Amino acid sequence: MAFFAALRMTLWLCLAPLPAAGQSAHIADNSFLVEEAYNQEAGVVQHISTFSRGEGGEAWDFGFTQEWPLRGMQHQLSYTVPVLHADGSGTGLGDVLLNYRYQLVGDGEIPLHVAPRFSIVLPTGSEDEGRGSGSVGLQAALPVSYVLNDALATHGNAGLELDGESGEVDARLGASAIWRVHRSVNLMLETVWESFQDEVVLLNPGVRWAFDLAGGLQIVPGVAYTFALGAGQADALFLYLSFEHPFRRD
Repeated sequence: MAFFAALRMTLWLCLAPLPAAGQSAHIADNSFLVEEAYNQEAGVVQHISTFSRGEGGEAWDFGFTQEWPLRGMQHQLSYTVPVLHADGSGTGLGDVLLNYRYQLVGDGEIPLHVAPRFSIVLPTGSEDEGRGSGSVGLQAALPVSYVLNDALATHGNAGLELDGESGEVDARLGASAIWRVHRSVNLMLETVWESFQDEVVLLNPGVRWAFDLAGGLQIVPGVAYTFALGAGQADALFLYLSFEHPFRRD
């Protein structure tokens, strides 16, 4: 189950929005495993798809997240729907997350941003098939982002998850560095630690790039290879695709 522990962490962390439309392909927030601390701007919605498949088996994971600003950048609502496929137990829905994020520090113009997130984990996945926890859970996360200069940004995460049935608390830590090699291309290096079941440590080098299209649509694909450090954990190919666009005109 170590691979699915890593996949669960991937879904938990992949809740990152994009900048407002029309920013000339500047990629401000499209990380894979480490959450960046930028909420969506007013009038802009984002649709995020992720896919991960581990080596040495048929297991894979798909997640869809949709993010909506609530009357501006300060408040953001989102949900995450996972679909999991396990060797020998088929494909099915995982535990759905309902998320709220508050932009505590930062407005897109200063180097430091802080955006605490609170989530409810709904027991929509089958516990017997290894796709869910079997009980309502709670998550609290603290993403922090700091832009060092025009070419380099850093991000850090700290978070806890409470299992509503057992009362067990799991901890997560993450950090990343994003190097802007071109206005529309970023190289990324992420690392994540989680205490869920057996300890999971992931190292995730990757690349993302952006296309700006008519009407304010921005498309951001990305790819990474996840190295799972530790006995019994599978490395995995990670794919990312985001669509961000205005849903109203001011």
